[in-house]
Amino acid sequence: MGIAVINSPTTQANSVLAANTMAFTACFAVWVMFSVIGIPIKELLSLNNTQFGILVATPILTGSLFRLPVGMMTDRFGGRVVYFILLLTVLAPLWFIGSATQYWQFLTLGLLVGVAGASFTVGIAYTSKWFDKKHQGFAMGIFGAGNAGAAITNFVAPVIVLNYGWQYVPKFYAIAMTVVVILYWMFTYTDPDHRHASSVTIKQQLQVLKDPKVWKYMQYYSLVVGGFVGLSLWMTKYYINEYGFDLKHAALLGAIFVLPSGMIRALGGWFSDKYGAYKVTWWVMWVSLICLFFMSYPQTALLVKTTTGEVKFDIGLNVWVFTTLLFTLGIAWGFGKASVFKFLADEYPNNIGVVSGVVGLAGGMGGFVLPIMFGALIDLTGINSVIFMLLYGATGVSLIWMYFTFGKDEKSKNIVNSVHL
Repeated sequence: MGIAVINSPTTQANSVLAANTMAFTACFAVWVMFSVIGIPIKELLSLNNTQFGILVATPILTGSLFRLPVGMMTDRFGGRVVYFILLLTVLAPLWFIGSATQYWQFLTLGLLVGVAGASFTVGIAYTSKWFDKKHQGFAMGIFGAGNAGAAITNFVAPVIVLNYGWQYVPKFYAIAMTVVVILYWMFTYTDPDHRHASSVTIKQQLQVLKDPKVWKYMQYYSLVVGGFVGLSLWMTKYYINEYGFDLKHAALLGAIFVLPSGMIRALGGWFSDKYGAYKVTWWVMWVSLICLFFMSYPQTALLVKTTTGEVKFDIGLNVWVFTTLLFTLGIAWGFGKASVFKFLADEYPNNIGVVSGVVGLAGGMGGFVLPIMFGALIDLTGINSVIFMLLYGATGVSLIWMYFTFGKDEKSKNIVNSVHL
């Protein structure tokens, strides 16, 4: 039990939701911490863009790989204890990041701290079991709003870096995380469904990988979450290189993408409850495609020879148009993150932990691979906007796949429903 005996299941559910969201917000802030402190580290170690991409992506790797086993443990042992142990494992490596001096040390500690990213899987499964189907989408959307922890890093970390040095950011986070761990244990409760899942074997849990629909959800989630994490890690650097901002203002502009995308997830869950996961996801893909098309265009100088001489035109997005498109993209992906998990809650209510682990793994791996690809492509082409070209292509593939799979199923359902009416 938590800090006090509370008889009302609704009160307990709300307390668990609040504590889970708080813990996930803190974990996400830690998970993307290198997006800010990685910039002074890059200068300190004279890293190229590819090495920087590996640095910021390293925590994402372990956070992704651990999502599946953590999801399986959640189904087996219950969310409360698994989440608590996960939070504890982050504290020590987080503290020692501030003392690292070599590239391999940052990578090693980054891998250890990255376990924080697996908090999503345990939290989403733990949260979903406290709510009925009618309210699951909204509840999971509220929990998923913890993605806004990335915005906390955008707001807080630059201030600490500029006033005290980057070394104090992980130490400050370690102290804050200790407080979060204590509060989490005080205000959470044992999930009443744990006992029903404890007899399920690992082999039985992994049977979900034989379901082709799971692989579709993995692909969609690798875009909306992988893209979100990838851009969260990269946008501060993008604003510095593309538009010449300093660290503080670049991070604040990056938060315009990160914060709404995290906060809007609850509304995305509500829309998914009301209108269905398919419709929400379909529109998410289209909005993403349009935004990424314009964001992909590089800064271009066009020289036109006229009868009166040469005329130069500068073609490209100014910072405000670009930021508006980035904000819109973040909103779309916030809806998409919620709608994909509404699919999962509807179709896999009895093993949501392992399914969310598998799908979360795909999303996390997208967040790991993309920053490395961003750095490599920029080193190869010298064009900053090439990162959006990559995402545009991935979105196009997702949209086509969705049309030729779920689209046909949805049309059949609509025809059947109209006949019944």
